[in-house]
Amino acid sequence: MRNFLMVTLPRIVLGLLFIVSAVDGFWWLATGTHLIHPPTSERGLIFEAALQNSGFFWPFLKAVNLAGGLSLLFNVVPAFGLALIAPVMAVIVLFHFAINPAGIPVAIILIVAGGLLVYAYRERYAALLR
Repeated sequence: MRNFLMVTLPRIVLGLLFIVSAVDGFWWLATGTHLIHPPTSERGLIFEAALQNSGFFWPFLKAVNLAGGLSLLFNVVPAFGLALIAPVMAVIVLFHFAINPAGIPVAIILIVAGGLLVYAYRERYAALLR
C-alpha cells in the first residue's frame, strides 16, 4: 500500500495530467481551440499565446509532455520521463504562483507528486549529483 501511495499513484496522476495537456495542446494546433481550458488570468493568456504563436515551442512542449506522460503512465523508464517533464513542471508551478493564482491547486499537485517521485527515484538520479 505504501508503494502505491508513494510511487504508483503520483506516477499515474502526473502521467495523466501531462497526457491530457499534450492532447489538448495538439488539439489546439489542429483546430485553434482547446478541449479543456481552466481559468486563466489575462497575463496567463498572454503568456500562453506567446508560446503558441512562437511557431516552434508549443509543438515541442506538447511532444515533451506526451513523451514524459506516457513514460510515467505506462511505467516505462519513469525516472527518465520525470526528468523530461521536470523543467516543464517547474515553469508550470512558477506560472501559477506568479501569474495565475487560480491554478495554485494544480501547482501543489505537481509539487507533491513530483517530490514523491523524485524521492522514489533518488537512486537513479544520484549519479547526476556527484
